[in-house]
Amino acid sequence: MTYHRVTSIMVAGFAKLPATVKPGVVTGKALDDLLQNASDNGYAIPGVNIVGTSSINACMEAAAKYGGPIMVTFSKGGGQFIAGKAADNTDDQILGNMKLSLATLAFVAPAAAFAPSATFGARPSALKMSTETEEKAFAKLPATVKPGVVTGKALDDLLQNASDNGYAIPGVNIVGTSSINACMEAAAKYGGPIMVTFSKGGGQFIAGKAADNTDDAASIAGSIAGAKHVHEVAKLYGVPVVLHTDHCQKAWLPWIDGLLAASEEHYAQTGTPLFSSHMLDLSEEPLEENIAICKEYMEKFAKVDILLEFELGVTGGEEDGVDNTDVDSSRLYTQPEEVWYSYQELSQVENARFTCAASFGNVHGVYAPGNVDLQPVILHNSQKFISEKLDDGNDKPMLFVFHGGSGSSVDDIKYAIEGGVVKMNIDTDTQWAFWDGVRAYEAEHHDYLQGQIGNPDGDDKPNKKYYDPRMSLRAGEESMAARLVQAAEDLNCVNVLN
Repeated sequence: MTYHRVTSIMVAGFAKLPATVKPGVVTGKALDDLLQNASDNGYAIPGVNIVGTSSINACMEAAAKYGGPIMVTFSKGGGQFIAGKAADNTDDQILGNMKLSLATLAFVAPAAAFAPSATFGARPSALKMSTETEEKAFAKLPATVKPGVVTGKALDDLLQNASDNGYAIPGVNIVGTSSINACMEAAAKYGGPIMVTFSKGGGQFIAGKAADNTDDAASIAGSIAGAKHVHEVAKLYGVPVVLHTDHCQKAWLPWIDGLLAASEEHYAQTGTPLFSSHMLDLSEEPLEENIAICKEYMEKFAKVDILLEFELGVTGGEEDGVDNTDVDSSRLYTQPEEVWYSYQELSQVENARFTCAASFGNVHGVYAPGNVDLQPVILHNSQKFISEKLDDGNDKPMLFVFHGGSGSSVDDIKYAIEGGVVKMNIDTDTQWAFWDGVRAYEAEHHDYLQGQIGNPDGDDKPNKKYYDPRMSLRAGEESMAARLVQAAEDLNCVNVLN
């Protein structure tokens, strides 16, 4: 089966500009020609200081609207903010690692969707702890796990360590550099790993809501851009980071195809994939079709050391375009036989690595505690069922993940972890936390945010230091990071590194 779409876009120039100038980043001779054209024709290019993905995208959206070039400008402090105020900036290594920290000229143009490239040879790997012969980066983790993005065998070892030691990794949906950095800042504070998660809609937002999303081009490009950001700065936080993507329905598989193509290219260059793992949510399809498609993708993923997360049953509620608010309640509870069938089928793929998002009453959205009928015993029963089938002495053969934790009690969460949950998704609460930080900042400095000039200190006093977007965004980051530290405590994920 083939689900990818390939869009071939010929990049045309502009009638009023030299032929060397094309949509996209302009350098060298093209930049010379553009600047000379500005001089000859009496116009100047706006050069705008930016502090993150949203301000970058606003520049390019504006250029598309006014029909001209734009200069996206990075300051030293802006570069540091994009990497994260909590990242190690010793000897300006943030700026050294950020390949985009320079002034560029860009035009807005449609982006071609990535198509899967040729596959590359797989490296043998088994889902078991590695022999620790190399120097360990973290005292409590396997030697394969290092600071920065974790993939392949190192990811296997990290998840198995979580299962063996009774903790789960926070898996957090992000929408830009600020929320990405808040995740890594939180992980550094609580002393554990973090899973940075891109949704299809989140990827599109990172690319910019005004960017062309024909054939998922913006969703693909934004997810890739965000992943590259993490690869550039993750080591500066000194923690293991898993790069993951969230729910992908059957109709959205072209998005995953584009991301897989990027990972194949990255693997050919570095021996590691761009993304650590992808989730395929085909739970709306019949079980056999769900797993057949997952198996097809598992074969592709295995060749470049990507882990597959698959879903059985349905997670209730609504999140980022996936709406299951009216689903039959019986579909919220997965049966052990379904888990075993999936385990058998996917295990047939050489070098397979996978986790299971089994449904046990969990829901997306906002719910008061006590309003969700969570049944984590389903996970325990499934582990027992598979363990008896395998008869190999492993009492937790399946690595489970927990979607839709809204309204769940801490006791239920911890019981789910005992049943083999190694990652729990978090989105609704961190969205609120980020906003709450911004809201509190505005409330505290309200009288200094009513105009560019004029405040309680004087009618001629400037307010720039208050309305600088880094101030309110930083407040959001700090609030979100604090909420994630609380989540890590609930997930037993505190001080699991050293």
